[in-house]
Amino acid sequence: VLAVAASSIAWSEEVVVYSSRKEHLIKPLFDRYTEETGVKVTYLTDKAGPLIQRLAAEGRRTPADMLITVDAGNLWQAAQKDILAKIESPVLDANVPPSLRDPEGRWYGLSKRARTIVYSTERVEPSEITTYEALAEPKWKGRLCLRTSKKVYNQSLVATLIAGHGEQQTEQIVRGWVDNLAVAPFSNDTKTIRAVEAGQCDVAIVNTYYFGRIQKEEPDIKLALAWPNQHSSGVHVNVSGAGVTRHAKHPEAAQQLLEWLSSESAQADFAGLNAEYPVNPRVQPTEQVKSWGDFKSDSLNVGEAGRLQAAAIRLMDRAGYR
Repeated sequence: VLAVAASSIAWSEEVVVYSSRKEHLIKPLFDRYTEETGVKVTYLTDKAGPLIQRLAAEGRRTPADMLITVDAGNLWQAAQKDILAKIESPVLDANVPPSLRDPEGRWYGLSKRARTIVYSTERVEPSEITTYEALAEPKWKGRLCLRTSKKVYNQSLVATLIAGHGEQQTEQIVRGWVDNLAVAPFSNDTKTIRAVEAGQCDVAIVNTYYFGRIQKEEPDIKLALAWPNQHSSGVHVNVSGAGVTRHAKHPEAAQQLLEWLSSESAQADFAGLNAEYPVNPRVQPTEQVKSWGDFKSDSLNVGEAGRLQAAAIRLMDRAGYR
């Protein structure tokens, strides 16, 4: 009886979530969780930077029990600011591969996204696309489109190139990208993809789910995804993920929610709502995502994108990548 009573108390708690993942991508999961467990999930959405700053400023006064954000760079920054708690969870360790979580247990990936190359099927042969590095070669002069360097997604990609090649060689690669630009960098991946479609360029580096959104509306679009670096480092992958806040009022309930989000029950929806890949290896992606084909992923821990983020930003600035 005491065990049942204690369990009922634990599951009756509210969980407060700060999320930079948009409402339509988290609300269905939270609604399901509440329906299944009776736990009320209250959430606030904003961009990653303001949420991390808010948690740091609130300190012990914060109402937030969990932070959900996109990109391992942001998760790493949150951990560095000491706003995430270290947790031990055999459940999370079993559900999330080591390369997609913090080695110290402060955050865990919940969905995996690939930042890869989209190309025009009318102007490019798939065999022409080999590596991210090769996009700096003269053959792509005036044929490459990029999103602005101000976005964390590109900062993380360049950070992993630094991890693999060092700063000097990576700067040469990024300078090559800049020299090959067909037009100035775009403000988002959707505009970048549309530029390839419109013929402004032939190839671009984008997150797969942006392509997935467009493809869902336009199945016959003359674009496709290529998987670079299959004979070397593998495709650059990143995560959207979460951690329990350092000053959580309901830390056990927050950890239970985090574990549930990593479970086979929740992973298909968490990833599928945004055409991403589940982090849980026992869960298959949607049929649309499967149709893009299999690929070798970079096995580098995604946290390296955060550790080297500042160096990547400085490097891109030196290389003239704005």
